[in-house]
Amino acid sequence: MSWLILILSGALEAVWAAALHRTAQARGRRRLVPALVFLVSVLASTGGLAVAMQSIPTGTAYAVWVGVGVVLTSGYAIAAKVERPTAARILLLGGIAASVAGLKLVA
Repeated sequence: MSWLILILSGALEAVWAAALHRTAQARGRRRLVPALVFLVSVLASTGGLAVAMQSIPTGTAYAVWVGVGVVLTSGYAIAAKVERPTAARILLLGGIAASVAGLKLVA
């Protein structure tokens, strides 16, 4: 169960990063919704990390949390056309995803 919480918390890291990006783009009242999404998701993300760290070693938990967040945030940026989907970028993100899966296997 801790691994599921950890992966979902990593996914929420991507949500708060995307919301932060949207907050910077918005003006006036339209900043409120992404700001609230940012606040809720950052609290849930770090809270989930804290719960997972009770049964997963700290270094492993943090690496998985960040890795999931990096891959999903980059995927969002590519889908939103903020970043280009170069072969090198996709290959390197695949390496991060493989490393996260590897950490699960050896933990």
